[in-house]
Amino acid sequence: MNHVEIFNLLIQLFILLIVGRLMAEVARRVNLPPLVGEIVAGILLGQTVFGMISPGAFEWLFPKEGDSALILDGFVHVAVVLLLFIAGLEVELSMVIQQRKQAFLTSTLGLVLPFAFGFAIPYVFADTFDFGEPDKTLLFAMFMGTSLSITALPVIARILMDMNLLRSKFGMLIISSAMINDLNGWLIFTLVLSMMGQGDEALGLWQTIGLTLGFAIFMLTLGKAMLNRLLPWINKHLAWPGGIITVTIALCFLGAAITERIGIHAIFGAFIVGVAFGDSEHFSDKAKEIIHQFINNIFSPLFFVSIGLHVNFIENFNLWIVLIVLVLAFSGKILGAGLGAYFGGFTKRQSLAIGFGMNARGAMEIILGLIALNVGLINAEVFVALVIMALITSITSGPFMKLFLNEKKTKTLT
Repeated sequence: MNHVEIFNLLIQLFILLIVGRLMAEVARRVNLPPLVGEIVAGILLGQTVFGMISPGAFEWLFPKEGDSALILDGFVHVAVVLLLFIAGLEVELSMVIQQRKQAFLTSTLGLVLPFAFGFAIPYVFADTFDFGEPDKTLLFAMFMGTSLSITALPVIARILMDMNLLRSKFGMLIISSAMINDLNGWLIFTLVLSMMGQGDEALGLWQTIGLTLGFAIFMLTLGKAMLNRLLPWINKHLAWPGGIITVTIALCFLGAAITERIGIHAIFGAFIVGVAFGDSEHFSDKAKEIIHQFINNIFSPLFFVSIGLHVNFIENFNLWIVLIVLVLAFSGKILGAGLGAYFGGFTKRQSLAIGFGMNARGAMEIILGLIALNVGLINAEVFVALVIMALITSITSGPFMKLFLNEKKTKTLT
């Protein structure tokens, strides 16, 4: 890189972080998730606003080619890996076991119905989504089903914390159901990626799936046991918190590298390593908080702001596709998770509240959408619809939960 490209890269990072932070603060002040503000910051900085007002300045600041563009793309990829790592840290397998019956019903129906809705409509009406590749229609429908069935665990956790319900029976059920939901959802996405032929062509589909499942099982059993032995040594002999941060992030990158080499996207490996760390009794809440702050305030804005840089949200806004995706997302998740909770013994109003709690989407769907967009599985209109769906479900989840839970009913759940 020459000095001009280095200057350009540093200015890009400065603007992305500052504008992302400013808009995240605006979102926070109006009780919206920070990622909403960060995505809006990207829309303002990207082709939708800045690129329309001053195309020349936009092309100079955010060139599509060159070393600065390549390195910025590398930063974004690292940010995605780290985001999935901290999502995995939120998973507590012991909590899932404690509520296994109700969580199983809620998560299973909360996964199966959204997947069925998200698969069937795009498969039958692929032309409506402007998807004109018959040989990839099955993959497209599987992707849509997967993206509409996965929840947003970090967003759900934050909403429940704000409502003082995270440690209640109600909150525990939503969190544990979301954990199972996301684990199964990522396994399905693993299959989709394998069928797309991403990764090492020397490995066949079933070899890739077998190696991926083997890695996941190893990390959640023997790998977790090894971490339980390693973490006390780290806490005792290495400087705190530097030692624990270095080792956890390094192992996150190692897990991501392994699944990337197998032929599955690096984010799956990062997520599984995060689950293994997060479920360890020797990984303190304080250490989790430090890592969360480090990633959420530096790398998270880089990813969410970058979403709007290369997609024009006005030109690629298709009202019909947006409405279809929203209807499928709301109906599938609320009906599925709500029925699961009702069969598990909750009242109708409580079940609806749980359904809306599980309906919150966020980083996961956007990350899946960006991967699919980059490999040509979806077009920009579908990607924009998925981003809008993630924003609207995240914004509406909390208010609808409050609507179905008054103070008296909330106390009965604690």
